[in-house]
Amino acid sequence: MRIVVITLFPELVGQALQYGVLGRAVERGVLAVETVNPRDFVSDVHKTVDDRPYGGGPGMVLKAEPLRLAMQEATRRVPAAQRILLAADGRPLTQACVADLAQRPELVLVAGRYEGVDERFVAACIDESLSVGDVVLSGGELPALMVIDAVARLLPGTLGDAESAVQESFTDGLLDWPHYTRPESWDGRLVPPVLLGGNHAAIDRWRRKQALGRTWQRRPDLFGRRELGNEERRLLDEYVAEQDAPQTGAGTQSLREGET
Repeated sequence: MRIVVITLFPELVGQALQYGVLGRAVERGVLAVETVNPRDFVSDVHKTVDDRPYGGGPGMVLKAEPLRLAMQEATRRVPAAQRILLAADGRPLTQACVADLAQRPELVLVAGRYEGVDERFVAACIDESLSVGDVVLSGGELPALMVIDAVARLLPGTLGDAESAVQESFTDGLLDWPHYTRPESWDGRLVPPVLLGGNHAAIDRWRRKQALGRTWQRRPDLFGRRELGNEERRLLDEYVAEQDAPQTGAGTQSLREGET
């Protein structure tokens, strides 16, 4: 996959591509990421790419023309790219969205700054806006890197074990189960016995139950996006029954309402 990031801080993006999963993806040729800086397309001595907003108010707005020229350069490099703006008012980034992006050969990611970007640029040059959460950040570079990291994990050849990308939170609409490693006892806390017995069917069942239980406790809203099968309902009922009585009552009511 080829990705071009339009950013005022190309060094920030470049540094992140040197480490971990992203670094390996680049090294293996699975992923190629380039940057385009809108400042390279302005001629004044200060390299001005922003100005005060019409109508007044605090902050500055990125100008449309430098962004358009940067987009033209980006799409020259990746002509088949989906053009995406990272913005707070965009569609929420989900694992399903990431899986769709991973099927595309090329992407352009626009990292906004300041109070935002001129809406005329968005209307003329952007195919879709994405948001990584209901938070306010100083710029779109970190969200762009989140998109790149999430997409790279799904590209064949990125992970050492391809199964890792399948057994992760949100892949099937649930949170991940808890994980443990050596030593067997740490600070008086033990690894659940089922994980030590070597019964893979029992381990799979325990993990599924824990994933359902964690989702029920921490992200019950996710149950509104998927229908539980009969076995999943039985596992979740087991999990709920294992919890303290006050917590069980409140959680069960929340789950029932979410399902209907």
